[in-house]
Amino acid sequence: MQSREVGFPSFCDARADWLAVVQLPAYACELNATEGVWAHVKRDLGNLLAEIIDERAVSAKRLLKRIQYRPELIDGFRAQTGLALEPQPS
Repeated sequence: MQSREVGFPSFCDARADWLAVVQLPAYACELNATEGVWAHVKRDLGNLLAEIIDERAVSAKRLLKRIQYRPELIDGFRAQTGLALEPQPS
């Protein structure tokens, strides 16, 4: 385990009965469902001709609100990551 904090390993060891530390890879956009949401919104925003930034902001909020009411889209973005929602038994 690497850490910049000297006391971190001892902190973790003292709580080993309930704390599991997992080394995660560097940022991987394919594991982040939010990236799918933004790709979807940016695709629709790219088709708009907005004169000012405020119009773009209103359009982005409208697109995000539309996604909020389409749970199948949210499930799809999460499914694209390949990650399980529930922890898997070890």
